[in-house]
Amino acid sequence: MTGWWDRLEERTRREVDAAVLDDRPLPAVRAVWEVLRPLGAGLHDAELVVRGRYEALGDRVPRRPPDPLDVPSLAARAAALPGRVAAIEALWDGDTVHGWFVLLVALLDDPEGEGHLATVHRHGDVSPAVVAGEAGRALAGHLGVPFHFASPDVPDDGAPRLRTVRRPADGA
Repeated sequence: MTGWWDRLEERTRREVDAAVLDDRPLPAVRAVWEVLRPLGAGLHDAELVVRGRYEALGDRVPRRPPDPLDVPSLAARAAALPGRVAAIEALWDGDTVHGWFVLLVALLDDPEGEGHLATVHRHGDVSPAVVAGEAGRALAGHLGVPFHFASPDVPDDGAPRLRTVRRPADGA
């Protein structure tokens, strides 16, 4: 943590630990960064402080259960979305606290958009890409739509999307 934790006031430490113990890393990072930025800390420094708190608090952090990845659960989530499912897509994402993970999303038509189906983290020694790929292909097959994963072998949150989601301009 490079000594940044020691430079926080007790009130901020309590605020950060409360956010970590609620598994809310972004408010924790914001609290650290707001206090330490005037002292020269960058956003990455704040993320490292919070990651250190996750490690220090260990088993006390209640981890949210993983999203269900079975076809009936994913199909139910897809059916609840406000449009017709046109494709299933897997996308890399990540952060300092959780590392790389894969998002499964449904690309929608009528109205066009996308909806989140699941977040897939590492499963033991199995890459989230393998798990998300299997679940995404199974769901796509069940729904009779295409499946797309631009970068299944290497984490790349800038990999090309199947399509660009157009959103109407504000007020349009």
